[in-house]
This record gives sequence, structure tokens and C-alpha cells, in this order.
Amino acid sequence: MRGCTIRRVLSGLIALCVPYLVVAQPAGAAPATRAAPAVGASAAAAAAPAASAAPAASAAPAAPMPDYHPSMGDLMTMAIQPRHAKLGIAGRQKNWTYAAYELSELRNAFARIGRTIPTYRTADTAAVIDAMTREPLAALDQAIKNADANRFASSYAALTAACNGCHRSQEHPMVVIKVPRGEPYPDQEFGH
Repeated sequence: MRGCTIRRVLSGLIALCVPYLVVAQPAGAAPATRAAPAVGASAAAAAAPAASAAPAASAAPAAPMPDYHPSMGDLMTMAIQPRHAKLGIAGRQKNWTYAAYELSELRNAFARIGRTIPTYRTADTAAVIDAMTREPLAALDQAIKNADANRFASSYAALTAACNGCHRSQEHPMVVIKVPRGEPYPDQEFGH
């Protein structure tokens, strides 16, 4: 029974996503999109090439898909918050190898946000992030390298406070980040 439900959900997801796939074309050729399958179509039918659809001459041209431009909130929720939480959990579990990985990923995510949204309101995003996080991230790096759980905890608390200070400076005081309690990722092992 459960397998049937999963197949229906996957089939529905495929049916929703296929219209947005772009079919590979030779260099210089205009991109072609696949025809949208009927709801409830099988995965095989959903993946069928556009050639099996109605002739191109009678098909209406597809409306261009708008570019997705994530907001600062989108990027913080998708890239920063999970890394912040995972870093905290890894440090609490004293999994220093994984904590080093998440610290690197958090730094990279901050850099990507600075490139994606160079100016937020009137502030230089990269400069604000650097000013707010440089010291706590460096302290976390040292705590991880020294496998120092106490220094990690205090440095992580300082990073969390810096995040909240940044939120306040950008007129988002209602966005309050905290040290994670428990493990919000039940499908991931954070211990050794």
C-alpha cells in the first residue's frame, strides 16, 4: 500500500517538473522544452521525448520561464541556517572532522550570498557579513582544530549572537537564531 502511494507521489512530482526541463540542443539552436504530460501519467510517459508529442508546427510556443531570484531570506533559510545548525550539532557531538566541513560550508555559503546579493538595501552584503562573522568564525576554526569543546561552545554562541546582531542591524530583529537543542536532521548521524 505504501509503495503505491510513493509511486503516485513520485509520478505526480515528475509530471509537475517535466514541463520545466530543457532538452539539450546543438550549439546555436533554440532550446526546446518537453511537452507537459497529463496528470497521472506514468514516469515513463513523463520522460518521453518531445518528439512523441504533437507536431511542432501545431504546438503553441511555450511561455518563457521567469528566472528565480532568491531573496536574502530565501538564501539565509536554504544555505546559512542549516549549516549553522549542523555546525552546532557537530561541535556538540565533538565530531571535529564534520564540524570543520560544516564551518567551511558555512563560510562558502556566506560568500555565495555576497555574490548573489552584492547589495542588500544600501549595505555591501559581503562587507557586512565579513564584519559580523570574521572573529567568531576564526575562533570556531581554532576550537575545531584544537578539539576544544568548551571554546567551541563559547565561539558558537558568539557566532549565533553575531547572526542576531546582523539581523537587528538590517531591521529584522524578529529573526532570532539560537543554539540548536536536539537534532533537527533525524536522517543524519552527527556522532563519530
